[in-house]
Amino acid sequence: MKFLFLCTVSGLLSFEACSLNGLVSLPDLFSSCRNSYEVCKEAADWLRARAARRPRIAIVCGSGLGALADVLDSRTAFLYEDIPHFPRSSVSGHVGRLVFGELNGQPCVCMQGRFHSYEGHSLSTVTFPIRVFFLLGVEILIVTNAAGGLNPHFQVGDIMFIRDHISLFGLGGQNPLRGPNDERFGVRFPCMSDAYEQDLLSLAMESAQELGFLSFTREGVYCLQAGPSYETIAECRLLQALGADAVGMSSVPEVIVARHCGLRVLGISLITNKAVMSYSSQEKANHEEVLRVSVLRAEALQKLISHLLGKLGESTNSL
Repeated sequence: MKFLFLCTVSGLLSFEACSLNGLVSLPDLFSSCRNSYEVCKEAADWLRARAARRPRIAIVCGSGLGALADVLDSRTAFLYEDIPHFPRSSVSGHVGRLVFGELNGQPCVCMQGRFHSYEGHSLSTVTFPIRVFFLLGVEILIVTNAAGGLNPHFQVGDIMFIRDHISLFGLGGQNPLRGPNDERFGVRFPCMSDAYEQDLLSLAMESAQELGFLSFTREGVYCLQAGPSYETIAECRLLQALGADAVGMSSVPEVIVARHCGLRVLGISLITNKAVMSYSSQEKANHEEVLRVSVLRAEALQKLISHLLGKLGESTNSL
C-alpha cells in the first residue's frame, strides 16, 4: 500500500511517494524533504548573494571553540535564524552564526555552533549545513570538537588529529545518508576508509611541529556516541577495547556527508576531560569543565588552524 506525502518547499509543492511496508519511515521522509537539493540550494543561494567571497574552507567550531571565527579578517556574519531553512543551535558554547571571512589569506566560513542529535535533530538536519557548504563551492571541511580522552597516554588539553572514527550511530543503523540518494550530492555507497585525508593530516602535523606544539599533539580514533549523557565506566572500557582514543557527541555525521559530497576532511579533537575508567574514581565529566578547557586551549587551536591554512595556500599556489 502506498500514499503520497505533500511537502511544501519554498512555496513549491513536491510529492514524495512513501511505502507503508516499513522500508521508508515518516521521519526519513521528513528528513529527505529538509535535505533535498532544492532546499539546500535555496540556503546556499541566499548566502551567496550576501557573502563577499566564495569560501574555499569550512570550519565547524566545537563546544567553546567558536572564538576561532572572531579572528577572521573581513568578517560577515549571519544568524542561523535569518538563513532560509537553517536549524537552530541550543547548546551552551554554540553561538548560532555563520561567519564568512579570511584566515591567513584563505576564504573561509565558520560555523559558530553546530547541531547535535541529542537536541532532537535528525541526522539529516545535523548535516544540513555541510550540503549547503558544498553548494557554496567549499572544497575542504575542518571539523573541531571537544572530546573525552580514552587513551591513557592522553592528557587534558591535548589536541588530537582524527585519523579514523567509530560511529556507534552507524553500527546501530543510523546514518545521515539513509533514505533516497540524490546523485547531485554524491554516490549511493561512498567509501569511508579515506574519510580523513592523509595529506591534510600530514600538513596539520607539520604545522604543529613548526609551531612547537608536538608536546600536546596526538593522532587517534574518535568515537561518536549519542549523548547527552556522558559515558558509563563500562562503556568507556568497551570503547577503549574497540580502539577508540577519544569519545564525543558530534562530527562523524558531518564527516560522512562531507565525504559523500566529495569534500576533503580534517578532524581535530580537543581533549577536554579524561574518561572515568575506575569505579573508585571521584572524577565526574561535566560540560562546564569542557568549556573551561576549550577556552584555555583556544588560542593554540586558532594558531594551529591559521598556520595550516597558510600551508594550504602555499600548496595550492605551487600546483
